[in-house]
Amino acid sequence: MNPTLRRDADAIIRSSLNAVLPDEAVRRALKAFAPRGGRVLLVAAGKAAWQMAHAAVEALGRVDGGVVVTKYGHVKGEIPGVTCCEAGHPVPDENSFAATEKALTLVQGLTAEDTVLFLLSGGGSALFERPLLPGEELQDITSQLLASGADIVEMNTIRKRLSAVKGGRFAQACAPAEVFSIVLSDILGDPLDMIASGPAVPDTSTCAQALAIAEKYHLNLSEQAKTLLQQETPKALDNVTTRITGSVRELCTAAANACRELGYEPILLTDQLCCEAREAGSFLGSIVRTHTGHGKKLAYIAGGETVVHLTGRGLGGRNQELALAAAPAIAGRNAAVFSVGSDGTDGPTDAAGGYVDGETLAALAEKGWNVFDTLQHNDAYHALRAVEGLIMTGATGTNVNDVAVALLRD
Repeated sequence: MNPTLRRDADAIIRSSLNAVLPDEAVRRALKAFAPRGGRVLLVAAGKAAWQMAHAAVEALGRVDGGVVVTKYGHVKGEIPGVTCCEAGHPVPDENSFAATEKALTLVQGLTAEDTVLFLLSGGGSALFERPLLPGEELQDITSQLLASGADIVEMNTIRKRLSAVKGGRFAQACAPAEVFSIVLSDILGDPLDMIASGPAVPDTSTCAQALAIAEKYHLNLSEQAKTLLQQETPKALDNVTTRITGSVRELCTAAANACRELGYEPILLTDQLCCEAREAGSFLGSIVRTHTGHGKKLAYIAGGETVVHLTGRGLGGRNQELALAAAPAIAGRNAAVFSVGSDGTDGPTDAAGGYVDGETLAALAEKGWNVFDTLQHNDAYHALRAVEGLIMTGATGTNVNDVAVALLRD
C-alpha cells in the first residue's frame, strides 16, 4: 500500500462525510416548521433517521412522542420522548415490520390540529415497511430485485405497490393531521417519490411501469403480488409539506474541496453515476492511465449510485467492487482509486467501501487473489481485507449516495 495516497484518501473521506452530516440541514429545514397548535409527533425512517431525529428534538426542545427506525448499529443513544428501533437493511425483517407498526399506532386518531414531523432518508424502503403480502414473500422479492441489477427507481416502483406505507400511503394514514416532511436525498436528481419509496409523497410511477419492470427482470411473483402491482398508488395528497435537504452534489463538492486542500486539482466527472460498479471502477482506472505523465496532482470525482449484478456468492458491496475493478488499470502507477458509501456501510458488510492503489494488484497476486475471478464471485470484501483495502468508518449518521475518487500524484 502507498501510505501517502492512503493517508490522503482517508483525509478526503473524513472531510467529505463531515460536510454532509444532517444536523445543520435538519435545523435549516425546521425554520419553515409551523405546528398548528396540537400535538407534535415525530417519525423518522432511514439510515440517517437517528441523527435527523436527534437534531430535530434538540432544535425543537421536545416532541409529544416519536418513533425512529434505522439500520442495525445506527442508534447512538436515547432521544427524549422517542422510541428508537433498529431493523434490517437492505432486506426488511421482522423488526422493520414491528417498528413500522409502532409508527402507525403513534399516528392513529390524529386531528387536524396535530402535526407529524416526518424525517426520511435513504434505506427507508427496507426499514419502514408494512407489507401487503406475507413478510417472507416481500423479503424474497426484495432479494430478487437486489440480485437482478435493477436500479433504485425500478426497485422502488415495485416496492411501493406491495406496501401499506410506501407511495404516499403513510401520509394518508396520518390524515387529517398535517405532515411536515424533511427528506435527505440518496437518489440521483432527488425524485421525492422514490426516496425511501416516498411514504409521504404522491406517486408518479404507474402500474404499467411496475409490471414492465417485473417482466424485465423475470421476477418470480405470486398471484397476490401480481394483483398488488396492478393496484394504483395515491396520486395526490393535501396534508403534506416537504423540504428536501442534502444530496450527492453536496458530497461531491465537499470531496472536491478536501482534494484541493491537499494540493490536488479536482475534476468533477459526474454527480449522477449510475452504471455497473465494476464498469465505473475500470473507467476511473482508465482515466488515471490517460493522464499519467503530465506532472500534476489530479483528483477525478464521481458521485452517484452504481449497481451490482450478482454472479457469485461472495461478500462485498458496490463501492468495494468499484475499487477492486480499478486495481488492474492503475497497477504500478502513483495513483489510487477509492469509493465510499456516505452512510458508512456498503452492501451486507461492515465496510463503508474500498481502496486500491498502484501496489494493490501485486499485493493481491502475492496472496493468491485474481481480480477478475474475485469480481465474478462478488467477493471484493475478502480480497480487499487481505491487502488492507477496506474503508471502515462505522455508521456516519448521513446517507447521500456514494462518492468515488481517483487520485494521481505524478
